[in-house]
Amino acid sequence: MTELLTLNSIEHALVHCYDAPRVYIGYSGGIDSHVLLHLCACNSVLKTKLIAVYIHHGLQVEAESWSGHCQDIAEGLGVGFRVLRVNAEAGQGESPEEAARNARYQALKSLMADNDVLLVAQHREDQLETVLLQLMRGSGLRGLSGMPHCIAFGQGVLLRPLLDVTKQAINDYAQTHDLKWVEDPSNNSSAYNRNFLRNEVITLLKQRWPQCDKTVARSARHCADAQVLISEQAQSIFIDIFNKTDQTLCMSQLLVCKPSLQALVIREWFQTLNLKMPSQAFIERLQAEVISARTDSAPKLSGQGYCVRRYRDKLYCLKGDLLAPILESHWPVGAGSVRLSSGQSLSCQPSSAGISVVQWQSSVITVKARKGGEKICLPGRQGSHALKNLFQEVGVPPWEREAIPLVFLDNKLAAVGGLWVSAEFYSEQIDGCIRLFLECEKAVIA
Repeated sequence: MTELLTLNSIEHALVHCYDAPRVYIGYSGGIDSHVLLHLCACNSVLKTKLIAVYIHHGLQVEAESWSGHCQDIAEGLGVGFRVLRVNAEAGQGESPEEAARNARYQALKSLMADNDVLLVAQHREDQLETVLLQLMRGSGLRGLSGMPHCIAFGQGVLLRPLLDVTKQAINDYAQTHDLKWVEDPSNNSSAYNRNFLRNEVITLLKQRWPQCDKTVARSARHCADAQVLISEQAQSIFIDIFNKTDQTLCMSQLLVCKPSLQALVIREWFQTLNLKMPSQAFIERLQAEVISARTDSAPKLSGQGYCVRRYRDKLYCLKGDLLAPILESHWPVGAGSVRLSSGQSLSCQPSSAGISVVQWQSSVITVKARKGGEKICLPGRQGSHALKNLFQEVGVPPWEREAIPLVFLDNKLAAVGGLWVSAEFYSEQIDGCIRLFLECEKAVIA
Protein backbone atom coordinates (compact mmCIF):
# COMPACT_ATOMS: atom_id res chain seq x y z
CA MET A 1 0.00 0.00 0.00
CA THR A 2 1.42 3.38 -1.01
CA GLU A 3 1.88 5.81 1.88
CA LEU A 4 0.01 9.11 1.64
CA LEU A 5 2.02 12.33 1.64
CA THR A 6 0.42 15.22 3.53
CA LEU A 7 1.68 18.26 5.35
CA ASN A 8 0.87 16.52 8.64
CA SER A 9 3.08 13.58 7.70
CA ILE A 10 6.17 15.82 7.50
CA GLU A 11 5.16 18.28 10.24
CA HIS A 12 7.85 16.98 12.62
CA ALA A 13 10.53 17.72 10.00
CA LEU A 14 9.44 21.36 9.70
CA VAL A 15 9.75 22.21 13.39
CA HIS A 16 12.54 24.78 12.83
CA CYS A 17 10.49 26.66 10.24
CA TYR A 18 7.93 28.22 12.55
CA ASP A 19 10.47 30.31 14.48
CA ALA A 20 12.51 31.20 11.39
CA PRO A 21 12.45 34.76 9.97
CA ARG A 22 12.58 33.37 6.41
CA VAL A 23 12.10 29.93 4.92
CA TYR A 24 13.82 29.39 1.57
CA ILE A 25 12.98 26.44 -0.69
CA GLY A 26 15.43 25.26 -3.30
CA TYR A 27 13.04 25.16 -6.27
CA SER A 28 14.29 23.71 -9.55
CA GLY A 29 10.84 23.36 -11.11
CA GLY A 30 11.09 19.56 -10.98
CA ILE A 31 8.47 17.35 -9.41
CA ASP A 32 10.20 16.89 -6.02
CA SER A 33 10.78 20.56 -5.23
CA HIS A 34 7.35 21.48 -6.66
CA VAL A 35 5.64 19.06 -4.30
CA LEU A 36 7.59 20.43 -1.31
CA LEU A 37 6.74 24.00 -2.28
CA HIS A 38 3.07 23.15 -2.72
CA LEU A 39 2.92 21.35 0.63
CA CYS A 40 4.46 24.28 2.51
CA ALA A 41 2.35 26.88 0.69
CA CYS A 42 -0.74 25.11 2.02
CA ASN A 43 0.26 26.13 5.55
CA SER A 44 -0.88 29.71 6.29
CA VAL A 45 1.91 30.29 8.84
CA LEU A 46 4.71 29.02 6.59
CA LYS A 47 3.34 30.66 3.46
CA THR A 48 4.11 34.20 4.68
CA LYS A 49 7.78 33.26 5.19
CA LEU A 50 8.31 31.20 2.04
CA ILE A 51 10.72 32.25 -0.71
CA ALA A 52 11.22 29.86 -3.60
CA VAL A 53 14.78 30.09 -4.99
CA TYR A 54 15.67 28.99 -8.52
CA ILE A 55 19.39 28.43 -9.18
CA HIS A 56 20.24 29.34 -12.78
CA HIS A 57 23.31 27.21 -13.58
CA GLY A 58 23.52 28.38 -17.18
CA LEU A 59 24.22 24.82 -18.33
CA GLN A 60 20.96 24.13 -20.18
CA VAL A 61 19.38 26.12 -23.00
CA GLU A 62 16.02 25.61 -21.27
CA ALA A 63 17.22 27.22 -18.03
CA GLU A 64 15.70 30.60 -18.87
CA SER A 65 12.25 29.15 -19.59
CA TRP A 66 12.47 27.00 -16.45
CA SER A 67 13.17 30.14 -14.45
CA GLY A 68 10.02 31.74 -15.88
CA HIS A 69 7.98 28.61 -15.12
CA CYS A 70 9.20 28.60 -11.51
CA GLN A 71 8.32 32.27 -11.08
CA ASP A 72 4.82 31.68 -12.44
CA ILE A 73 4.25 28.75 -10.06
CA ALA A 74 5.56 30.68 -7.05
CA GLU A 75 3.40 33.70 -7.84
CA GLY A 76 0.40 31.43 -8.37
CA LEU A 77 0.92 29.97 -4.91
CA GLY A 78 1.37 33.43 -3.40
CA VAL A 79 4.95 32.93 -2.17
CA GLY A 80 8.13 34.92 -2.73
CA PHE A 81 10.53 34.08 -5.55
CA ARG A 82 14.21 34.71 -6.33
CA VAL A 83 16.61 33.71 -9.11
CA LEU A 84 20.31 33.21 -8.36
CA ARG A 85 22.71 32.89 -11.28
CA VAL A 86 25.88 30.86 -10.67
CA ASN A 87 28.98 29.76 -12.53
CA ALA A 88 28.75 25.97 -12.51
CA GLU A 89 31.71 25.21 -14.77
CA ALA A 90 33.83 22.40 -13.35
CA GLY A 91 37.25 23.35 -12.04
CA GLN A 92 40.33 21.17 -11.92
CA GLY A 93 39.56 17.89 -10.15
CA GLU A 94 35.80 18.57 -10.09
CA SER A 95 33.15 16.50 -11.84
CA PRO A 96 30.32 18.43 -13.58
CA GLU A 97 27.91 17.12 -10.91
CA GLU A 98 30.17 18.24 -8.09
CA ALA A 99 30.76 21.68 -9.64
CA ALA A 100 27.02 22.31 -10.08
CA ARG A 101 26.27 21.15 -6.54
CA ASN A 102 29.04 23.27 -5.01
CA ALA A 103 27.95 26.36 -6.94
CA ARG A 104 24.31 25.78 -5.99
CA TYR A 105 24.93 25.38 -2.28
CA GLN A 106 27.38 28.28 -2.15
CA ALA A 107 24.76 30.55 -3.70
CA LEU A 108 22.05 29.36 -1.32
CA LYS A 109 24.36 29.77 1.65
CA SER A 110 24.86 33.44 0.74
CA LEU A 111 21.14 34.06 1.33
CA MET A 112 21.05 32.75 4.87
CA ALA A 113 20.79 35.17 7.80
CA ASP A 114 20.53 34.24 11.48
CA ASN A 115 18.01 31.43 12.09
CA ASP A 116 16.85 31.29 8.46
CA VAL A 117 15.85 27.86 7.14
CA LEU A 118 16.55 26.30 3.75
CA LEU A 119 14.34 23.43 2.65
CA VAL A 120 15.51 21.01 -0.04
CA ALA A 121 13.42 18.23 -1.54
CA GLN A 122 15.68 15.19 -1.41
CA HIS A 123 13.70 12.02 -0.67
CA ARG A 124 14.35 8.43 0.33
CA GLU A 125 15.49 7.27 -3.11
CA ASP A 126 17.94 10.19 -3.22
CA GLN A 127 19.30 8.88 0.08
CA LEU A 128 19.64 5.42 -1.46
CA GLU A 129 21.57 6.90 -4.42
CA THR A 130 23.83 8.86 -2.06
CA VAL A 131 24.72 5.82 0.05
CA LEU A 132 25.39 3.69 -3.05
CA LEU A 133 27.63 6.41 -4.51
CA GLN A 134 29.56 6.62 -1.26
CA LEU A 135 29.85 2.84 -1.17
CA MET A 136 31.31 2.81 -4.69
CA ARG A 137 33.85 5.42 -3.57
CA GLY A 138 34.95 3.25 -0.66
CA SER A 139 33.73 5.77 1.90
CA GLY A 140 33.84 5.20 5.64
CA LEU A 141 31.06 5.64 8.17
CA ARG A 142 30.76 9.38 7.57
CA GLY A 143 30.00 8.88 3.88
CA LEU A 144 27.80 5.83 4.42
CA SER A 145 25.69 7.86 6.86
CA GLY A 146 24.16 9.53 3.82
CA MET A 147 22.45 12.91 4.03
CA PRO A 148 21.33 14.21 7.44
CA HIS A 149 17.77 15.44 8.01
CA CYS A 150 19.03 18.68 9.55
CA ILE A 151 22.40 20.41 9.35
CA ALA A 152 23.85 23.85 10.12
CA PHE A 153 23.98 25.84 6.89
CA GLY A 154 25.49 29.32 6.64
CA GLN A 155 23.96 31.30 9.47
CA GLY A 156 20.86 29.10 9.55
CA VAL A 157 19.89 25.46 9.05
CA LEU A 158 19.18 23.20 6.11
CA LEU A 159 16.27 20.76 6.40
CA ARG A 160 15.32 17.77 4.27
CA PRO A 161 11.67 17.20 5.26
CA LEU A 162 11.04 14.61 2.50
CA LEU A 163 14.05 12.42 3.32
CA ASP A 164 11.85 9.64 4.75
CA VAL A 165 9.25 9.97 1.96
CA THR A 166 9.13 7.56 -0.98
CA LYS A 167 9.40 8.72 -4.57
CA GLN A 168 6.07 7.06 -5.28
CA ALA A 169 4.34 9.13 -2.58
CA ILE A 170 5.75 12.29 -4.16
CA ASN A 171 4.53 11.25 -7.61
CA ASP A 172 1.07 10.43 -6.22
CA TYR A 173 0.82 13.82 -4.53
CA ALA A 174 1.76 15.63 -7.75
CA GLN A 175 -0.87 13.69 -9.73
CA THR A 176 -3.57 14.20 -7.10
CA HIS A 177 -3.04 17.98 -7.05
CA ASP A 178 -2.52 18.22 -10.82
CA LEU A 179 0.86 19.89 -10.45
CA LYS A 180 2.84 20.98 -13.51
CA TRP A 181 6.59 20.52 -13.40
CA VAL A 182 9.58 20.62 -15.73
CA GLU A 183 11.64 17.62 -16.78
CA ASP A 184 15.39 18.09 -17.07
CA PRO A 185 16.49 16.08 -20.14
CA SER A 186 19.92 15.53 -18.59
CA ASN A 187 18.26 13.25 -16.02
CA ASN A 188 17.89 10.66 -18.79
CA SER A 189 21.62 10.53 -19.44
CA SER A 190 23.35 7.71 -17.60
CA ALA A 191 26.71 9.38 -18.26
CA TYR A 192 26.40 10.94 -14.80
CA ASN A 193 27.01 8.56 -11.91
CA ARG A 194 23.86 9.43 -9.97
CA ASN A 195 21.71 9.11 -13.09
CA PHE A 196 23.31 5.76 -13.88
CA LEU A 197 22.34 4.47 -10.46
CA ARG A 198 18.83 5.88 -10.76
CA ASN A 199 18.15 4.74 -14.32
CA GLU A 200 20.04 1.46 -14.51
CA VAL A 201 20.89 0.07 -11.08
CA ILE A 202 18.15 1.03 -8.65
CA THR A 203 15.41 0.00 -11.07
CA LEU A 204 16.97 -3.48 -11.13
CA LEU A 205 17.53 -3.57 -7.36
CA LYS A 206 13.89 -2.73 -6.70
CA GLN A 207 12.74 -5.65 -8.81
CA ARG A 208 14.46 -7.95 -6.34
CA TRP A 209 14.20 -5.85 -3.15
CA PRO A 210 11.20 -3.47 -3.47
CA GLN A 211 11.93 -1.89 -0.07
CA CYS A 212 15.66 -1.37 -0.64
CA ASP A 213 15.36 2.40 -0.30
CA LYS A 214 13.85 1.92 3.16
CA THR A 215 16.35 -0.69 4.35
CA VAL A 216 19.40 1.18 3.01
CA ALA A 217 18.12 4.36 4.71
CA ARG A 218 17.96 2.36 7.94
CA SER A 219 21.54 1.19 7.45
CA ALA A 220 22.57 4.81 6.84
CA ARG A 221 21.04 5.79 10.19
CA HIS A 222 23.00 2.98 11.90
CA CYS A 223 26.19 4.30 10.29
CA ALA A 224 25.33 7.84 11.39
CA ASP A 225 24.79 6.68 14.99
CA ALA A 226 28.13 4.84 14.97
CA GLN A 227 29.85 7.87 13.43
CA VAL A 228 28.55 10.10 16.23
CA LEU A 229 30.10 7.82 18.86
CA ILE A 230 33.41 7.59 17.01
CA SER A 231 33.47 11.36 16.39
CA GLU A 232 32.93 12.02 20.08
CA GLN A 233 35.91 9.83 20.92
CA ALA A 234 38.05 11.38 18.18
CA GLN A 235 37.01 14.90 19.20
CA SER A 236 38.04 14.38 22.83
CA ILE A 237 41.50 13.25 21.69
CA PHE A 238 41.68 15.85 18.90
CA ILE A 239 41.17 18.74 21.36
CA ASP A 240 44.39 17.80 23.17
CA ILE A 241 46.38 17.43 19.92
CA PHE A 242 45.04 20.45 17.99
CA ASN A 243 46.62 23.90 18.36
CA LYS A 244 43.93 26.52 17.71
CA THR A 245 46.42 29.36 17.29
CA ASP A 246 48.06 28.04 14.12
CA GLN A 247 45.65 25.16 13.42
CA THR A 248 48.38 22.52 13.61
CA LEU A 249 48.58 19.09 15.20
CA CYS A 250 51.10 18.28 17.93
CA MET A 251 53.34 15.55 16.50
CA SER A 252 54.53 14.07 19.81
CA GLN A 253 50.95 13.55 20.96
CA LEU A 254 49.82 12.26 17.57
CA LEU A 255 52.62 9.67 17.52
CA VAL A 256 51.40 8.22 20.82
CA CYS A 257 48.12 7.25 19.12
CA LYS A 258 47.66 3.98 17.29
CA PRO A 259 47.50 4.30 13.47
CA SER A 260 43.71 3.76 13.43
CA LEU A 261 43.25 6.54 15.99
CA GLN A 262 45.67 8.78 14.08
CA ALA A 263 43.41 8.40 11.04
CA LEU A 264 40.38 9.52 13.07
CA VAL A 265 42.26 12.55 14.39
CA ILE A 266 43.42 13.49 10.87
CA ARG A 267 39.86 13.29 9.55
CA GLU A 268 38.67 15.41 12.48
CA TRP A 269 41.43 17.90 11.58
CA PHE A 270 40.31 18.10 7.95
CA GLN A 271 36.70 18.51 9.11
CA THR A 272 37.74 21.43 11.34
CA LEU A 273 39.62 23.03 8.43
CA ASN A 274 36.53 22.63 6.18
CA LEU A 275 38.45 20.45 3.74
CA LYS A 276 37.21 17.55 1.69
CA MET A 277 37.76 14.30 3.57
CA PRO A 278 41.10 12.69 2.63
CA SER A 279 41.03 9.26 1.07
CA GLN A 280 42.29 6.22 2.98
CA ALA A 281 45.24 6.04 0.57
CA PHE A 282 46.16 9.69 1.32
CA ILE A 283 46.00 9.08 5.08
CA GLU A 284 48.17 5.98 4.78
CA ARG A 285 50.76 7.93 2.75
CA LEU A 286 50.59 10.77 5.27
CA GLN A 287 51.29 8.34 8.11
CA ALA A 288 54.12 6.58 6.27
CA GLU A 289 55.82 9.52 4.54
CA VAL A 290 55.25 12.45 6.90
CA ILE A 291 54.17 11.42 10.39
CA SER A 292 56.64 8.53 10.62
CA ALA A 293 59.50 10.40 8.92
CA ARG A 294 62.79 11.11 10.70
CA THR A 295 62.65 14.10 13.04
CA ASP A 296 65.52 15.78 11.18
CA SER A 297 63.74 15.57 7.79
CA ALA A 298 61.33 18.04 6.18
CA PRO A 299 58.64 15.76 4.69
CA LYS A 300 55.54 16.98 2.85
CA LEU A 301 52.56 15.49 1.03
CA SER A 302 50.39 17.39 -1.45
CA GLY A 303 46.89 16.79 -2.79
CA GLN A 304 43.55 18.49 -3.53
CA GLY A 305 44.93 22.04 -3.31
CA TYR A 306 46.71 21.67 0.02
CA CYS A 307 50.04 20.47 1.34
CA VAL A 308 50.68 18.74 4.68
CA ARG A 309 54.13 19.47 6.11
CA ARG A 310 55.95 18.62 9.29
CA TYR A 311 58.23 20.98 11.18
CA ARG A 312 59.63 20.17 14.60
CA ASP A 313 56.70 19.05 16.77
CA LYS A 314 53.92 20.33 14.52
CA LEU A 315 51.95 19.07 11.51
CA TYR A 316 50.79 21.89 9.21
CA CYS A 317 48.14 21.92 6.49
CA LEU A 318 49.07 24.63 3.99
CA LYS A 319 47.33 26.19 1.03
CA GLY A 320 48.62 25.03 -2.32
CA ASP A 321 49.02 28.64 -3.47
CA LEU A 322 51.60 30.00 -1.02
CA LEU A 323 52.64 33.64 -1.11
CA ALA A 324 54.28 35.06 -4.24
CA PRO A 325 57.93 36.22 -4.05
CA ILE A 326 58.68 39.61 -2.48
CA LEU A 327 60.00 42.13 -5.01
CA GLU A 328 62.09 45.08 -3.89
CA SER A 329 59.97 48.18 -3.25
CA HIS A 330 60.30 51.63 -1.69
CA TRP A 331 58.18 52.75 1.24
CA PRO A 332 56.35 55.93 0.12
CA VAL A 333 57.26 58.97 2.19
CA GLY A 334 54.69 59.54 4.94
CA ALA A 335 52.75 56.34 4.19
CA GLY A 336 51.51 54.26 7.12
CA SER A 337 51.80 51.00 5.23
CA VAL A 338 53.07 49.45 2.03
CA ARG A 339 51.50 46.66 -0.05
CA LEU A 340 54.06 44.05 -1.09
CA SER A 341 54.15 42.05 -4.31
CA SER A 342 53.61 38.91 -2.22
CA GLY A 343 50.13 40.13 -1.29
CA GLN A 344 51.20 41.01 2.24
CA SER A 345 50.85 44.39 3.90
CA LEU A 346 53.59 45.88 6.08
CA SER A 347 52.48 48.73 8.34
CA CYS A 348 54.10 50.97 10.96
CA GLN A 349 52.33 51.95 14.15
CA PRO A 350 53.23 54.28 17.06
CA SER A 351 55.10 52.60 19.91
CA SER A 352 57.27 53.40 22.93
CA ALA A 353 59.95 50.97 21.70
CA GLY A 354 61.20 50.21 18.21
CA ILE A 355 62.63 52.40 15.44
CA SER A 356 62.91 56.10 16.26
CA VAL A 357 60.26 58.13 14.44
CA VAL A 358 62.83 60.80 13.59
CA GLN A 359 65.18 58.22 12.08
CA TRP A 360 62.28 56.54 10.23
CA GLN A 361 61.08 59.80 8.69
CA SER A 362 64.54 60.99 7.66
CA SER A 363 65.61 57.76 5.88
CA VAL A 364 65.06 56.20 2.49
CA ILE A 365 63.10 53.04 3.34
CA THR A 366 63.39 49.96 1.15
CA VAL A 367 61.67 46.60 1.52
CA LYS A 368 63.48 43.54 0.14
CA ALA A 369 63.31 39.75 0.14
CA ARG A 370 65.89 37.55 1.85
CA LYS A 371 68.79 36.47 -0.29
CA GLY A 372 70.49 34.30 2.34
CA GLY A 373 73.39 34.95 4.66
CA GLU A 374 71.93 38.13 6.22
CA LYS A 375 72.93 38.96 9.80
CA ILE A 376 71.57 41.39 12.36
CA CYS A 377 72.65 42.74 15.76
CA LEU A 378 69.86 42.68 18.32
CA PRO A 379 69.41 45.02 21.27
CA GLY A 380 70.58 43.49 24.54
CA ARG A 381 72.51 40.66 22.83
CA GLN A 382 76.17 40.32 22.00
CA GLY A 383 77.47 39.97 18.46
CA SER A 384 75.60 39.55 15.19
CA HIS A 385 73.18 36.76 14.42
CA ALA A 386 72.39 34.99 11.16
CA LEU A 387 68.69 35.29 10.28
CA LYS A 388 68.64 31.57 9.62
CA ASN A 389 69.67 30.89 13.22
CA LEU A 390 67.15 33.40 14.60
CA PHE A 391 64.32 31.82 12.61
CA GLN A 392 65.30 28.42 13.96
CA GLU A 393 65.53 29.85 17.48
CA VAL A 394 61.91 31.09 17.48
CA GLY A 395 60.58 28.17 15.42
CA VAL A 396 59.58 29.90 12.18
CA PRO A 397 58.91 27.11 9.63
CA PRO A 398 61.21 27.17 6.57
CA TRP A 399 58.40 27.90 4.08
CA GLU A 400 57.37 31.02 6.05
CA ARG A 401 60.87 32.51 6.24
CA GLU A 402 61.01 33.55 2.58
CA ALA A 403 57.74 35.46 3.02
CA ILE A 404 59.13 37.70 5.79
CA PRO A 405 60.33 41.02 4.29
CA LEU A 406 63.53 42.80 5.30
CA VAL A 407 63.32 46.56 5.90
CA PHE A 408 66.35 48.71 5.11
CA LEU A 409 66.91 52.31 6.19
CA ASP A 410 69.43 54.05 3.91
CA ASN A 411 70.51 50.58 2.71
CA LYS A 412 71.17 49.27 6.24
CA LEU A 413 69.15 46.33 7.58
CA ALA A 414 66.88 47.86 10.22
CA ALA A 415 64.13 45.28 10.77
CA VAL A 416 63.04 41.76 9.88
CA GLY A 417 59.28 41.96 9.29
CA GLY A 418 57.64 42.55 12.64
CA LEU A 419 60.00 40.17 14.43
CA TRP A 420 63.24 42.02 15.16
CA VAL A 421 64.72 45.53 15.05
CA SER A 422 68.45 46.05 14.59
CA ALA A 423 70.29 47.34 17.66
CA GLU A 424 71.62 50.20 15.50
CA PHE A 425 68.10 51.50 14.95
CA TYR A 426 66.45 50.44 18.21
CA SER A 427 65.18 53.16 20.53
CA GLU A 428 62.92 53.54 23.57
CA GLN A 429 60.96 56.78 23.72
CA ILE A 430 57.36 57.31 24.85
CA ASP A 431 55.36 57.86 21.65
CA GLY A 432 58.65 58.45 19.84
CA CYS A 433 59.04 55.12 18.05
CA ILE A 434 57.29 52.93 15.52
CA ARG A 435 56.76 49.16 15.38
CA LEU A 436 56.29 47.16 12.21
CA PHE A 437 53.42 44.73 11.67
CA LEU A 438 53.18 42.19 8.85
CA GLU A 439 49.72 41.14 7.73
CA CYS A 440 48.93 38.49 5.19
CA GLU A 441 46.53 35.67 4.38
CA LYS A 442 47.62 32.71 6.46
CA ALA A 443 49.42 29.90 4.72
CA VAL A 444 47.70 27.57 7.17
CA ILE A 445 44.23 26.75 5.88
CA ALA A 446 41.49 28.43 7.88
